[in-house]
Amino acid sequence: MRSIVVVVVLVLAAGCAGTPGTAAPGKAGTAAPTSAGPAVAAACSGASGLSAAGGLPEVRGEGRGAEVWGLLFAPAPFERGREVKIVWRMTGEGPLTVTATLPDGTRARRTFGPEQHGGSTWRRPGDEWGTGFVFPKPGCWRFDLTRTRGTGQVRLPVR
Repeated sequence: MRSIVVVVVLVLAAGCAGTPGTAAPGKAGTAAPTSAGPAVAAACSGASGLSAAGGLPEVRGEGRGAEVWGLLFAPAPFERGREVKIVWRMTGEGPLTVTATLPDGTRARRTFGPEQHGGSTWRRPGDEWGTGFVFPKPGCWRFDLTRTRGTGQVRLPVR
């Protein structure tokens, strides 16, 4: 289990180190280390940590008045142009809104959601929603999650 966490963290670090506009060589879900451009290095300095949850990677976000978790249905770094499903758990109150942006203002296309789930076997605090995104460009993407009470943020790499 510990080795899976180490591998996922290394993949996250490699994904955030890529130069914008350059896809890393290798198989899906892996990235070769590259030199970081200044914008990507700065954006990824706050990248969220990943861990394994029953075989799927999960990420814990930074919350204000809330706790935020994401369950990733694709390995990070994500591939640009491919749909990625992310299930969110967030404490707080009210409906959830989720956006994903790059530092230059580029927004990911949301393909579905947030769709509230009645429950699942994934055990983290808060209510659960499913979302789908397509990322048009590589970089370190910031997800902003907002409820009537509580906000959160998660950073994840796209190659």
